[in-house]
Amino acid sequence: MTNQTVTTRIVLASRPVGKPVAASFRLERESLRELAVGEILLEVLYLSLDPYMRGRMDDAKSYAQPVEIDGVMEGGTVARVVKSRNTEYAPGDIVLSHSGWQSHAISNGAGLRKLDPNAASISTALGILGMPGFTAYAGLRNIGRPKAGETLVVAAASGAVGSAVGQIGKIFGTRVVGIAGGSDKCGYLRDELGFDAAIDHRAGDFQAQLASACPDGIDIYFENVGGHVWKAVFPLLNDFARVPVCGLIAHYNEGPSASDGPDQLPAVMRAILRKSLTIRGFIQREFADQRPDFYREAEKWIADGRLRYKEDIVDGLENAPEAFLGLLEGRNFGKLIIRVARE
Repeated sequence: MTNQTVTTRIVLASRPVGKPVAASFRLERESLRELAVGEILLEVLYLSLDPYMRGRMDDAKSYAQPVEIDGVMEGGTVARVVKSRNTEYAPGDIVLSHSGWQSHAISNGAGLRKLDPNAASISTALGILGMPGFTAYAGLRNIGRPKAGETLVVAAASGAVGSAVGQIGKIFGTRVVGIAGGSDKCGYLRDELGFDAAIDHRAGDFQAQLASACPDGIDIYFENVGGHVWKAVFPLLNDFARVPVCGLIAHYNEGPSASDGPDQLPAVMRAILRKSLTIRGFIQREFADQRPDFYREAEKWIADGRLRYKEDIVDGLENAPEAFLGLLEGRNFGKLIIRVARE
């Protein structure tokens, strides 16, 4: 490698207060150093954009370290090996990596997974066959514990995680009600993914529509949102209902001391006691030992048409900040991916 190899990268310029803005990010270019023995040069092809990245922009205590100011925004990527001084990888290999928001990166090979471009579209390693798909599988299987005939309600149901949760729920025999924003997304859930019902959370009578769609109450609620969606779901939870808490996107832009009216905790705690509810947050890596099961089952479900997916692909790394801001407002439709370079 020569010093002419330059990476284009997007760094965190400042920590946002409330909603991030374009100025929260900065695009830079940097010359890369020579490869050391055991290292490889990666060219990023696809970058995944996910809601959890909002939390990495803050310096509050969390389950993972925040992105440093002037540090490259983090994210999962699919990349091509351009040059290698590592015996495990050869130029042309396609790998799943965690290179972040940049066009090129140097890796020592740790944490990479080779992908077979002939087995599935390589972008699916960031979506249905990647972290979002496994998050859906692990959360529903381990915490939701679905049983045939139960009612499963899924928030943000047209997104990468929610759409997989609903379809896997159908495979397990549950009645699935999806919650999404807008008639197009709701129609997609019903007509293309086979959800039993889909409710627009923007509707003026959203709470009444949800209650009507769940006449027997809710046995499993897969939480991705919080906010007014949770408030509508909460009274409908049945005894022994299970609530996997995957995300709370409605609250990601709130400050640490934000409050939405009166304290809701006493009512929630009373319901947990009275109804024997299970409410459990999780991070997908807790269930990492189940990934082989997930790959095997998900690939079979995709092949027989029971697990479908939708990708929202935006071209150009420079468009990642705007696309990410849209993600936080629900403007994407399907798994949001930045195409950094052509395959």
